[in-house]
Amino acid sequence: MLEERAQVVETAGQDVLVETIRQSACASCNASKGCGQKLLSEIGQGERFRVLARNPQGYVLQQGDNVVLGLEEASFLSASVMVYLMPLIAMMMLALLADLMQLSEPLVALSGAVGLGGGLLVVRRWGAKAESGCRYRPEVLRKSG
Repeated sequence: MLEERAQVVETAGQDVLVETIRQSACASCNASKGCGQKLLSEIGQGERFRVLARNPQGYVLQQGDNVVLGLEEASFLSASVMVYLMPLIAMMMLALLADLMQLSEPLVALSGAVGLGGGLLVVRRWGAKAESGCRYRPEVLRKSG
């Protein structure tokens, strides 16, 4: 279970609107000086994000309470695969198909671009459906001090 600390902004029945602050684990990593990921993580460091989380245990929460959110690793991994790999696979498949049809090189490149755009549209449509599903929404695990 992936965990993140958050602060309650608003409560609405079984749902809780919480705010998290993007943090990086680079400070605790030994390779932080020679890693490009550190530069990327500094771009959004300290940004605040609001997330609608489930409260299945029915904790009585008020604005300002600190909580720990959790998300299953399997949900995180499947969403990551869908978002990152689906457009790339669609791009490669359409470009390969165009190449097998012996189309000119510009048409192969155009086919790849169309595949990438189509893959992004599929991900967008999937994301709209997944947003309403509970599997991809974090839940309040516990109150924190």
